[in-house]
Amino acid sequence: MKRTQHKHDEEAVGEKFAHKKSLGQNFLTSDVVPNWLVAAGGVTAGDTILEIGPGTGALTKILLKTGAKVIALEADTRAITILEPLFTEEIKTGQLTLIHGDARELSISALGLAHQQFKVVANIPYYLSGFLLRTLLENPIQPSKLVFLMQKEVVNRIARDTKESILSLSVKAFGVPKYVKTVTRGHFNPPPKVDSAILLISDISLDNFSDTNEQNLYFELLHLGFGQKRKQMLSNLAHSYDRSTLERIFTELGLKLDIRAETVPLSSWLTLTKKLAVTPKLHSAN
Repeated sequence: MKRTQHKHDEEAVGEKFAHKKSLGQNFLTSDVVPNWLVAAGGVTAGDTILEIGPGTGALTKILLKTGAKVIALEADTRAITILEPLFTEEIKTGQLTLIHGDARELSISALGLAHQQFKVVANIPYYLSGFLLRTLLENPIQPSKLVFLMQKEVVNRIARDTKESILSLSVKAFGVPKYVKTVTRGHFNPPPKVDSAILLISDISLDNFSDTNEQNLYFELLHLGFGQKRKQMLSNLAHSYDRSTLERIFTELGLKLDIRAETVPLSSWLTLTKKLAVTPKLHSAN
């Protein structure tokens, strides 16, 4: 099927495609936003792209135009039946690999992807954003870049807020997040109730952690530190660690003893993790 037919075919199938609320389906209705996503990821010929939830193929079409190889994972059988005839030529040549599968069962290794040798570019359902960020960033096989079209409020919390959160620190531990652009609800069918934004995560790596045990401890400390937001971070951590030891470590890190978790920068959390990795927990916490 020639590329010149794509837009016409996509519009035709879009009119009769019933969107499933259970799948969080909000399909892009123009090439403008897909072009923004592709530009944010710096997608070029020769790249390997993992697209999650291609829907009716608006983003897939633009990704393929760059000459990149695309692996598209789609959970909705109805979308598969639309995408297969829409991209017959690209599937035949191997430029597009279309997989019917649930992103919640995503296995990077099973897709044959290599560490830092692929990018993720996707318009994802809002309800899967946290899960997919964890799955892709904490995986031993990481993308070199990640571009998600997500709920604006969530992208703000990750990349723009002056106060940290478990979510922002979970992302920043593995890469550098950037708020790229706001995408208003009018670019979707059906329009979501809130605006979206493009999130770019670059410089992705596992370098902040020496092993998975340290990585797991980091997240454990985040949840402890943010456990009771109105309480001081030291008091929250003191449920699991000796208070006097914590006070000594806080002083070494230049942290005020009454500081709250939301004002502690990533670097301090990482150093705290390394110090508490060799510090015994209180028996009462077990």
